Amino acid sequence: MMKRALILFAHGARDPAWAAPFRRLQALLQTQRPEFTVELAFLELMTPDLPQCVAQLLPEGVDDITVVPVFLGQGGHVQRDLPQLVEDLRAAHAGLTMRVAAPVGEDADVLEAMAQYCIRSLTA
Repeated sequence: MMKRALILFAHGARDPAWAAPFRRLQALLQTQRPEFTVELAFLELMTPDLPQCVAQLLPEGVDDITVVPVFLGQGGHVQRDLPQLVEDLRAAHAGLTMRVAAPVGEDADVLEAMAQYCIRSLTA
């Protein structure tokens, strides 16, 4: 039986407080889907990075990982950096299944939620 994990993949920043919303999202997802391990990994400036995060999951028996880029769009990091990281991880870990979702900002429901937030801010 496959053990699944969800990794939220964010850019990272020098200020540790920057990651607070991503950590709240991680906790919310973990509460809503306790059967999955939910982790947060960063491209740069913060830890763990994606390879470190995967390395921490493997000893727990995780063999099926979905990476969700918590980016608003398909910039260079999502188009080039992330695919290379995932390709390297697949090559290094035979039998590991890895999927990469589209960036959250490209999902119609996410965009609608953001639009509704913006509209609500007009009346605040």
